[in-house]
Amino acid sequence: MALALLLVLAPFDGAVAQERPEAPAFLRLDGLRLFPVSTSKDYAGAERVERANRLLQEAVSTPSPARVGVQELHNLPVITLDDAVILTVTRRDTQEGLSVQGQAEAWRQSLTAAIQRGRHERQPAYLARMVPISLGILGATILLHRLLWLLWRRYLPSALTQPLVAEPGGGQALRPRDWLLHGVLVLLRLGLWLAAILMIAGFFPLTRLLTSRLLEALTESLGSPFLPLGGHRYSVLDALILVALFLVLVRGVAFLKGLLRIRVLQRTGIEPGSQEAIAFLLQYGLLFLGTLVLLQLWGLDLTSLALFASVLGVGVGLGLQGIARNLISGLIIMFERPIKVNDFIEVGDLQGTVTHINLRSTEVVTLDRISILVPNVEFLESRVVNWSHGSSVARLKIPVGVAYGSDCRVVREALLEACVDVGDILATPSPQVFFKGFGESCLDFQLLVWINQPRRQYEIRSELNFRIEANLRHHDLTIPFPQRDLHLRNARLEVAFPAEITDALLNRLGPLTPSGDD
Repeated sequence: MALALLLVLAPFDGAVAQERPEAPAFLRLDGLRLFPVSTSKDYAGAERVERANRLLQEAVSTPSPARVGVQELHNLPVITLDDAVILTVTRRDTQEGLSVQGQAEAWRQSLTAAIQRGRHERQPAYLARMVPISLGILGATILLHRLLWLLWRRYLPSALTQPLVAEPGGGQALRPRDWLLHGVLVLLRLGLWLAAILMIAGFFPLTRLLTSRLLEALTESLGSPFLPLGGHRYSVLDALILVALFLVLVRGVAFLKGLLRIRVLQRTGIEPGSQEAIAFLLQYGLLFLGTLVLLQLWGLDLTSLALFASVLGVGVGLGLQGIARNLISGLIIMFERPIKVNDFIEVGDLQGTVTHINLRSTEVVTLDRISILVPNVEFLESRVVNWSHGSSVARLKIPVGVAYGSDCRVVREALLEACVDVGDILATPSPQVFFKGFGESCLDFQLLVWINQPRRQYEIRSELNFRIEANLRHHDLTIPFPQRDLHLRNARLEVAFPAEITDALLNRLGPLTPSGDD
């Protein structure tokens, strides 16, 4: 679709690349075009009509009658206004089927009718008749403006009642369809008011003249060349058309990508991740080629930009090495598929679910519901734990310590009882209890259970810990505190106190008398 559009534009290559021919100049009165004037050997069309337009505007603004005639000067007919020459008729101005004299007479009649109409529109009676009509047009515009809003509100309520941007705790934001309807309503309203203003301005000579000059200045500013590229100069209008064609190219390539993914890749049986990678590469490849073709058809000499592109490429390569590494890592992830969307992963100290895989980064939503963008290079250069890769079944290890002297068989039964009726624990493989060894303060056991929801492992572990603690208390099994046995080598223990403490104790106890005295 996009390439076909570019091929359709191919015949316009020469027309765009070459300098545009000079636009014809028009003889004007009160903002109305009367007839075009061509360029002669000595003067351009704009130069020929400049003086004529000024004299006509002065003539229609004065109350004295104006006489438009045709005289012959240097074997060419000239048009006069009150005996003043305003325009010479040449063979280039002559239309097919008319002679030079016939063309001069046709222009004289057109000028006479235009002057009469201009003077008539300046009469008080004409102004008095057009003011109520203008007010009626304004009233009708207001009614149509209100009617458009009522129609939108009745048949498309979601496009007017929902907010443009979602507010915290409020309703949902507009969908793309509603955005489009909002835009259509705004354009219709603007077009309605613009048409009304132009219609009213066309009733009166002064407003019509001002509007004509404003539109002429706007057209001239948009059409004047300002951007030199490839040996040619381009105007603002050219740039706008080029941007519009580029947007059409982008939408066409996106349509081709969706068509390829739905109608072709899904029927090949390729893994969804690989399908997305192929469609992504095809999209940007077509977009790159289409952009080159579009610029070439537009008249840009891309070979002259080769040196600039090479220097820019070197600068981008040196300054954006990190981004380039992430882009390449993103392509590798898309093709190798070490991680996929909805996988529960652990990279570094981050643990969460993969929601989006982009070229530069991957979005991971943690268990705290926080979205974190992880550069793709981290998935290739660091150790990644993918709990969902291949199979989502995982094993949990829960260590338990009981006091010395506890019956190990009772401990085993208590731990297995804690796993009964826990829906998140798989029956196959069944839970197991291992006696790991003798610790410093307790007997070390380990409970092993299998689950198929790794992202809920903390909830399952917490539930098991609650059950284990309750079962141990039920069977009179205790979890001991850390303890130490202190053995003294000498039977007599001598304790030395500081002199201050010794004196205080002696003063408190008083003098000591030997046993056996009176």
